[in-house]
Amino acid sequence: MDIVPLLEAIGEPQAAALGGLLVGLVFGIAAQRSSFCLRAATVEFARGILGGKVSVWLLTFSTALIWTQAAELAGYIETSDARILAVPGSYSGAIIGGLMFGVGMVLSRGCSGRLLVLAATGNLRSVMSGLIFAVVAQMSLHGYLAPLRNKLAAIWVTPDGSNVQFLDALGLPDATGLIIGILSTIVALYISWRNRVSWNTLFMASGVGFSVALGWFVTTTLAAASFEPVAIVSATFTGPSANTLMYFLSPNPVMNFDIGLVPGAFLGAFLAAAFSGQLKMQGFDGPRTMRRSMIGAAFMGFGGMLAGGCAIGNGVTGASVFAATAWLALLCMWIGAAIADLVVDQWGWICASNEPSHC
Repeated sequence: MDIVPLLEAIGEPQAAALGGLLVGLVFGIAAQRSSFCLRAATVEFARGILGGKVSVWLLTFSTALIWTQAAELAGYIETSDARILAVPGSYSGAIIGGLMFGVGMVLSRGCSGRLLVLAATGNLRSVMSGLIFAVVAQMSLHGYLAPLRNKLAAIWVTPDGSNVQFLDALGLPDATGLIIGILSTIVALYISWRNRVSWNTLFMASGVGFSVALGWFVTTTLAAASFEPVAIVSATFTGPSANTLMYFLSPNPVMNFDIGLVPGAFLGAFLAAAFSGQLKMQGFDGPRTMRRSMIGAAFMGFGGMLAGGCAIGNGVTGASVFAATAWLALLCMWIGAAIADLVVDQWGWICASNEPSHC
């Protein structure tokens, strides 16, 4: 695909932002219509239920694997050049940050990507939580929390100055990732069939996974055609949320893929909700819910930055290229969420015993 004329016409930074906008639109529409949410899936699973939320998440996950791995086998993308694999990874960051993120998304009743989607539909709780998430993420990247994040990340890092692609590390064939994606899709469809999940929901869930592969393709294409270096990345919302916040606050903002991704996801979710009649203003149920959501958003902001990505950035995008730290972070997110759900929502330790519904 020759995109040089586009780059010459609008400029490389603007083209990158446009690519991010496109990926964000696909993600936002598909995520809103499928109700994709890692938090909901982990809660179902932790309570011993293989229900519709698990099937939606698993189908998204497996679709991202299939599209990404198939595109690489066909030569359309080169995942070894992806930023998540090209830079050092942190096992300690993946463990600690993943656990914190998992706890945070249960407290906030949604991961960062889900909060963005809900905010677009008029959920003021998600707007507040999303802003706190972005501010804490920025503090963890360049602000007061950055030294702590760096110390925790430095405890245990990957060797040789890069992350580990564990399929290559195990010496497995190139098609292994695609096979894993196909097998997990079969499992997802079986769970969906048992729970009578609609075909429309399944199609939209697969659209979320497709948006991840689309992001890899867009940034790979830009990197091949641009004169300036372009990071090969895809959908994630921790770093991009912090960068988007600073873009509107900085006197000298710089456009890139991230700056288009977050507004694109918001716009896509808004349009999907508007056309389906699901726009609705919602607020907090009470002070306990507000405190809980704010604490959870802060946990996700720091945890996501420490882990190197959010539930999307690690759990789908990083996992689709088999980055070792992404899979470890995803596992820890599931563990953290399961523990938080047990302690907070099932046992009600953090709430007044007579008001468990307001946790």
